[in-house]
Amino acid sequence: MKVNGPNHIPYQSYKKQVGNQQVPASGKAAADKIEISSEAKKLLQNNPVQAARQEKVDAIKKAVQSGEYKVDPKATAEKMASFWSNKS
Repeated sequence: MKVNGPNHIPYQSYKKQVGNQQVPASGKAAADKIEISSEAKKLLQNNPVQAARQEKVDAIKKAVQSGEYKVDPKATAEKMASFWSNKS
């Protein structure tokens, strides 16, 4: 049994939306664009933590490429266990 209110108007919103798609005035789809402000760029360039981190990354890359980098499995397992048990 179908129950409709006294002022029920059949309305198919999906069909209206499909037929009413917006197209840019030029007829071409606009591409997404992201711009980083000059202030944000300055903050990124003058970040001493970023420079120190990059030095560490470069040192590790060099050690891996030369075969000198060794992983301590016990320390790795302990870090993983503390992370997953929320004991950090």
